[in-house]
Amino acid sequence: MNWIKNFVRPKIRSILGVKREVPENMWIKDPDSGQMVFYKDLEANQFVIPGSGYHMRMAPEVRLASMFDNGAYEKIALPTAPHDPLKFRDERKYADRLKEARQKTGAEDAILAGHGTLDELPIVMAVQDFAFMGGSLGMAAGEAIIAAMRAAVERKTPFVFFVSSGGARMQEGVLSLMQLPRTTVAVQELRLAKLPYIVVLTHPTTGGVTASYAMLGDIQISEPGALIGFAGQRVIEQTIREKLPAGFQRAEYLEEHGMVDMVVHRHQMRETISRVARMLMKAPELPTLNGAALVPAEQAEAAE
Repeated sequence: MNWIKNFVRPKIRSILGVKREVPENMWIKDPDSGQMVFYKDLEANQFVIPGSGYHMRMAPEVRLASMFDNGAYEKIALPTAPHDPLKFRDERKYADRLKEARQKTGAEDAILAGHGTLDELPIVMAVQDFAFMGGSLGMAAGEAIIAAMRAAVERKTPFVFFVSSGGARMQEGVLSLMQLPRTTVAVQELRLAKLPYIVVLTHPTTGGVTASYAMLGDIQISEPGALIGFAGQRVIEQTIREKLPAGFQRAEYLEEHGMVDMVVHRHQMRETISRVARMLMKAPELPTLNGAALVPAEQAEAAE
């Protein structure tokens, strides 16, 4: 029977061109415990491992849909930028790396932004996608961030940014580093307009991005266990010739030492951002019943 299952049936399927019945990503392995989790269960739990609470990465579209009312939002048109300004090549052409990343993610670059409402409060949100070349910051991402922040200024809404990045994109050299002060100026435009800038640090957030807009929020929120820092732990240890404390550069450690305002589980993220945004905008609070916020009937149905 095993011979039939393991050899004959697969051979027949390959000859007939029959696709696999089980998708390759049906089971996901927990990076912490090694536990295997059914993908549908993980998806239903907002990509948080049920047993360990490990926060897996979320696709930008899924992240925004989980935050906006009824999952509905309008994408913000983002400006284009030169694709390969330096004609850079290392082991491969930068143009080929970009092409591969675009095919893999279906996005032009690492930033997705949209506007809609959060508990009936108009809001603009953006997500940095680590799946696109490590969420690295180049000219296109810089232009997108600035456009999204200015969209918030035009609409007079709070701006929420879910950040995840390995830093500036080396293939664009100094042109990528120029995005650090440029995005900082856009943050200042939000400040001048007296609009809240809420940063949600997700795993990982490192490099030049941490030295720029990622740490300039009016409120700094982090997901549990997120790695947040500039240089890597090994580099720091080799530089100072000392052993770093346990949990160094993790969200909980940074909260304890004042670099992060709060560490919020993904299941409470929507409610927390809604409450913080309303408070900073001096908007009326949602009516509550026994401590729970009341939401319109259509939102409740969508949540179910």
